[in-house]
Amino acid sequence: MIAALAILAGVRDPRRDPTRDDEAELIARHRAGDHEAFSVMYRTHVSAVYRRLSRLLGPVPEREDLTQDVFLALHGALPRFRGDARLATLIHRIAINKACEFLRRRSRRPATPMDAHFFDELLSLAGSPEDAASTREELACVFACLARIKPKKRIALLLRVVDGLSFDEIAQLVDASPETVAKRVQHGQRELDALLARTEHRRPVALGASPGGQA
Repeated sequence: MIAALAILAGVRDPRRDPTRDDEAELIARHRAGDHEAFSVMYRTHVSAVYRRLSRLLGPVPEREDLTQDVFLALHGALPRFRGDARLATLIHRIAINKACEFLRRRSRRPATPMDAHFFDELLSLAGSPEDAASTREELACVFACLARIKPKKRIALLLRVVDGLSFDEIAQLVDASPETVAKRVQHGQRELDALLARTEHRRPVALGASPGGQA
């Protein structure tokens, strides 16, 4: 499963984030009624938001709609934004909240079909067709197991293990203390390890199975 998580970690946006001064200028222009300023924010951050939602949610077709929801929420939040955090931090807080809300709703309704394009995006990074097929199977298994973990633990675990963030960085994104984040990661890792161990000698859980985790 390590190879599958390494592939997942590769879904990152390589572009440099704007500086705090750049962000402050954009926010000031937006508040002054410059509509192009928000378009610049969108173009700058949309790829990173989509990729983060992909890493957190896996093969769900709603990722594009959720990405748009993030920027609609950002537009509503900017008038109240005091600038006490980076704009990118605010955007990714919103993205993570949207991901958590989606996972909660998904646990209470029939599962949606998986998005095959998700695997195409990821497996373009794999080697041979044989490697791609093996990695696809591992990823399907990992996300089937993650679907059984409560959203807050799942998100903290992926932000730590896949995105490589520190407990302090995750705490800023999920509005929790670093100690709480550390517990969520520890418990989530323990649950994931147990679920993966149970799949080793039997067929992996289907991605279409109804997830049992609730926040």
